[in-house]
Amino acid sequence: MIYEMRIYNCVPGRMPALLKRFADHTCGLFEKHGIRQAGFFTTLVGESHNQLTYLLAWESLAEREVKWSAFATDPAWIAVRDASEADGPILASISNQLLTPTAFSAVK
Repeated sequence: MIYEMRIYNCVPGRMPALLKRFADHTCGLFEKHGIRQAGFFTTLVGESHNQLTYLLAWESLAEREVKWSAFATDPAWIAVRDASEADGPILASISNQLLTPTAFSAVK
């Protein structure tokens, strides 16, 4: 299993819009495309309270490529993204890492 950690740094004041977009639309579109989430997190204590961190679980890099591409080009996603940003951008930046569990990890 491969895990993808994505960190979204929000424009100040736009976290509610990002959380609403995920709750109302993005998670459903992930399900539609077979994208498995392993958790969503906001920062309680840390460098920034304007971050949403989430983990996706992939069987392989090939699976990620196929499913993420289908999601990213889905007209429903594009419409949701554009509508949610009608009042301005939500994200200042995105970072992601592809992670593989160690032999001693509780998560495999």
